[in-house]
Amino acid sequence: MTHYDVHGVSIPALGFGTWQITGDAAREAVEHALALGYRHIDTAQIYGNEAEVGAALAASSVPRDDVFLTTKVWTDQMGAGRLGPSVDESLEKLGTDHVDLLLLHWPNDSVPLDQMLRDLDTVREAGKARLVGVSNYPAGLLRRALDVVPELATDQVEYHPFLDQSALLDVVRDRGMVLTAYSPLAQGEAVSDETLREIGEAHGATAAQVALAWLLDQDRVVAIPKASSASHREGNLGALDVSLTDDDRARIAALPKDHRLANPDFAPDWDA
Repeated sequence: MTHYDVHGVSIPALGFGTWQITGDAAREAVEHALALGYRHIDTAQIYGNEAEVGAALAASSVPRDDVFLTTKVWTDQMGAGRLGPSVDESLEKLGTDHVDLLLLHWPNDSVPLDQMLRDLDTVREAGKARLVGVSNYPAGLLRRALDVVPELATDQVEYHPFLDQSALLDVVRDRGMVLTAYSPLAQGEAVSDETLREIGEAHGATAAQVALAWLLDQDRVVAIPKASSASHREGNLGALDVSLTDDDRARIAALPKDHRLANPDFAPDWDA
């Protein structure tokens, strides 16, 4: 599996996302993902499953140091004096003394950007996160964030064959970061896309595997598909065996790239 070195830390290019998986299902899913060979697990405070992810890590025979673990700070924990204690609570739930990557989950206009980022970096300096980064930051805001903390590792954003992220990729590649793609299957829409399905047939692959392969084919792009079913967790790993042709890439490039799914009322100006 491809890995990216970011500030001396190795990040597996294909991970397992746990959004919307809770309770025993989350524990079982992470245990299964680790058994299959996933070594990059993504969670967040707002997902309500950090304890279950931690239980799965504890139950697995995979050493903790072999797992790249990400969690994210929710917006209501970004104010003065809140971020650090909230991370301590996350670490307790996860059953670990550090995460490999800690992210600010969304921009928060009610808290000064400098303060949020410096509080985030203080956690890193304390050894509680090996890397820090942001999520859902448009390109202009990411540049501002990098002025405060130059060693941000990633911007985790929605990215799939139906959404353009070229402006953000320019910043990420220029600064030696990675772009982490969430909802890489467009919340299931990629599965039924005719173009992706036809490309998949030519490779003995599924449309979902083609969508993931398209992301992983790009420099400095990491993907973290969620998969509630065991078969989908297994199937997503098959994307690593798909080699796209130039014609495949051209056909996917021609798909409309303006379909954004994650756009809550507190979202930033994506063009900023």
